[in-house]
Amino acid sequence: MLHTLNSLLAPAVMGRLTLVINHVLGGESVATARLMAHSGRTVELLATAWPTLLPQPPVLAFRVTPAGLLEWCGPERGGAPDLAVRVDTSNPALLFTRVLAGELPPVEVDGDAALAADVNWLMQNLRWDVAADLERVFGPLVAPQMHRLGSALAGGVRMAMQKAGNLGERLRPRA
Repeated sequence: MLHTLNSLLAPAVMGRLTLVINHVLGGESVATARLMAHSGRTVELLATAWPTLLPQPPVLAFRVTPAGLLEWCGPERGGAPDLAVRVDTSNPALLFTRVLAGELPPVEVDGDAALAADVNWLMQNLRWDVAADLERVFGPLVAPQMHRLGSALAGGVRMAMQKAGNLGERLRPRA
C-alpha cells in the first residue's frame, strides 16, 4: 500500500520540489548563469543504503534547462546521468537533521567534472531567503513575526530529529 501511495504522490511532490529549487535558483543570477553552461545535462541524486522498510524515494534526476533552471526528468529518465551524486541514506532521520542544521552530507560524485564543480558551488553558496519571500507575500509588519515563529518551530523539529537520530544510532545493532 505504501508503494502505491508513493507512486501516486511522487510526481506531485517532485513537481513542487522542482518549483522550490527553481525559485531559489532564480533568485540568484550567478546560480542560473553557472547552470546555463550545462544546458541539457542531467544530474541525479542517488540514495544509497536506503532502509528496506521504507518505500523507495522518487527518482531525483534533473535536467538543466537553457535558462539555467532545472526540470525533473521523472521516473523514465532514460540513460546514465551526466553527474551522479550518491548520498548515504542508511539513517534518513539523522541525514534530515543534519541537512536542517545546514550541514552538507558527505557525498560521492561520478561524472562531468565541470558540472560537479558548479553543483558543488551551488550547494556551498545558494540559500533560500525565506524572510524576503514572507515579506513579499505578507508584508513587512507580519513577515518578521512569521519568520521568528517558523525559525522556532524549525529549531524544535531539528532538536527532535537530532534526538531521534541519536536514539536510532544507539539502538542500531552493531556488527
